Amino acid sequence: MDNDNTPRLILASASVARRSMMEAAGLIFDVVPADVDEGTIRASMMSESDCVEAGDLAAVLAVEKAMAVSAGHPSCYVIGSDQVLALGRHMITKAATRSEARDTLDRLRGRSHELVSCAALVRNGEVMFHCSTTAHLTMRRFSDAFLENYLDTMGDRLLTTVGCYHLEGPGIQLFDQIDGDYFTILGLPLVPLLHQLRALGVVAT
Repeated sequence: MDNDNTPRLILASASVARRSMMEAAGLIFDVVPADVDEGTIRASMMSESDCVEAGDLAAVLAVEKAMAVSAGHPSCYVIGSDQVLALGRHMITKAATRSEARDTLDRLRGRSHELVSCAALVRNGEVMFHCSTTAHLTMRRFSDAFLENYLDTMGDRLLTTVGCYHLEGPGIQLFDQIDGDYFTILGLPLVPLLHQLRALGVVAT
């Protein structure tokens, strides 16, 4: 049973990178899968408007994940998170195959794109905090040979992140310029989230 006197922190199903960030920051938390159909939410928002902003989409997805988990753990503080890659007005999603990963990287090659990361904090079905941060990244014009070698090196890891790159690994070699917070690029606005958790007394001040 959840104990209100010692607030329990839950991370709604998140990537390995997000879990690692929070663990490295010294946070103690559980991970609970969020039963959310991201594809349907994304498609619904895109069909309703031709001008959906990446930040709005990331925020909705983050809140929905947190709400879904909060329904089963009402007294806990639940963190939902999401990341959206925008190439101009086009939203790019995770690749499902090596071929799709190649197509994604070929589209991003030599161009600039935005990564928007959002975190939402929910308790008792109430959104207590949400924050979105944006990073701007420019990929260099790498060769086809480099691309194929990169695909070989990364393997299935290509399919775990939007944009098919791991900035903390070989993916850094894809870029000419990066402007933005490192944690945003990894998928979580960690500094503002920690500030809010301290303000709520969830973690030590």
